[in-house]
Amino acid sequence: MRLFKLTARTLFSMGMLFSMTVARADAFDLAQLSRQLSEPEVVRGSFVQEKYLRALPQPLVSTGTFVLARDRGLLWLLREPMQQDYRISGTGIARRNGSGWQQSDQPTPAARQNDLFLAVLHGNTEALQRDFELELNGDSHTWALTLTPRSKLLGQIFTRILIQGSATAERVELLEAQGDSTLMLLTDIQIDDQLDPSELHDLAN
Repeated sequence: MRLFKLTARTLFSMGMLFSMTVARADAFDLAQLSRQLSEPEVVRGSFVQEKYLRALPQPLVSTGTFVLARDRGLLWLLREPMQQDYRISGTGIARRNGSGWQQSDQPTPAARQNDLFLAVLHGNTEALQRDFELELNGDSHTWALTLTPRSKLLGQIFTRILIQGSATAERVELLEAQGDSTLMLLTDIQIDDQLDPSELHDLAN
């Protein structure tokens, strides 16, 4: 009887250990998130951006559409409250005017925010880890990523950044050190394997 108890306890312990090992093997980690977000060639959708300023009782709301191309960059097409097209890529940010795309001369904080935004949407967790502590929760279907600044410089801009999504990023919240915040909701998301001719032209220039 004693031998049976010992064997049962041992088998139970082995079963628990096996279950924990499988759980760790199946755990959704940063490498898997990065692969998942970087897999689509093209992601299209709509956005609602809400900017909360301490001095204003109501948020500033803007809406539009976006096109994210894995190897080229992001088209951010603002439609309300005004129409303005932006292109964000590794070379910086450009704005469309009557004569075409005009590259912007940006102060360093704005340029860093653009780089950050691209890294978030592309799932470039390796780049994000250089500047932030990353905490990932959930699974491939419903995940949440919290970014906490490592450096004092970034800590003077953000307290933390919260990102949520599934196959792609769907919600990005920027919490600023001075008390302001920005919430971006990405909706009506469609995944494609190529750009249309006009998108290709805009992202090639």
